[in-house]
Amino acid sequence: MINKLENKIKETGAPIVVGLDPMLGYIPEHVQKKAFAEYGETLEGAAEAIWQFNKEIVDKTCDLIPAVKPQIAMYEQFGIPGLMAFKKTVDYCKEKDLVVIGDIKRGDIGSTSAAYAVGHLGRVQVGSQSYVPFDEDFATVNPYLGSDGVNPFIKVCQEENKGLFILVKTSNPSSGEFQDQLIDGRPLYELVGEKVAAWGEECMGEDYSYIGAVVGATYPEMGKVLRKIMPKSYILVPGYGAQGGQGKDLVHFFNEDGLGAIVNSSRGIIAAYKQEAYEKFGAENFGDASRAAVEAMIADIGGALEAR
Repeated sequence: MINKLENKIKETGAPIVVGLDPMLGYIPEHVQKKAFAEYGETLEGAAEAIWQFNKEIVDKTCDLIPAVKPQIAMYEQFGIPGLMAFKKTVDYCKEKDLVVIGDIKRGDIGSTSAAYAVGHLGRVQVGSQSYVPFDEDFATVNPYLGSDGVNPFIKVCQEENKGLFILVKTSNPSSGEFQDQLIDGRPLYELVGEKVAAWGEECMGEDYSYIGAVVGATYPEMGKVLRKIMPKSYILVPGYGAQGGQGKDLVHFFNEDGLGAIVNSSRGIIAAYKQEAYEKFGAENFGDASRAAVEAMIADIGGALEAR
């Protein structure tokens, strides 16, 4: 799957991923009203609004982008109907030939980790039949519990040709409380990066490993160090736009070939119609605003890479 992601990035010239992280506050009133008219102001109504919102954004951007990243918590908050909207979103994006990164941030051990891996990336056996429950292409994984929590995911990835993005240095302000702590004079995130590189050596695609890393756009200098530590790992870079990251901050996340990183923007794209720069589109044309935001992001990152 890393080969497909790399090829899609080359085809589109867009090393970006759209984070499908819908909150009801992002969804225009006319979309909510239509969903509530059919299902009432219920969990089912909220899930329908999310699904219709996602579908419009995907329809308006799928020709420009290689991948999407739905954050499962935004769906889980609406219970079982929300998870059904998550699954519909995953399936629809795959129909559009987009790579789907399931942002699930799971991290456990033993049979629990194996069950998470099977549920999101693999197949579950039911009697004589096997099923693919959620069927994302990649999943995000928290490595805090060590190899016991990651190895079951790697096993499923090897069986199903799927991939991982393992949290190394996250974009949130308090990430340093643990991730920056020094161990024998080196920050913990560097040691995690070395472990990701080691896991990745056993899981190579054509050019890059299918064991990647999450490194926040808000820490570009740390990204420079981690790029050297993990030369064959794709880096998923959250924190662009709404969290402050800009194209010029991101060049160090990429290798000299212009590959090796994919940058995420969530509300900066899906709620673009709320921004002053795109308010001319109005809520009725929120999908067109999202498309314009994607085009601007591609130009920003592409220009920064050309200028480096």
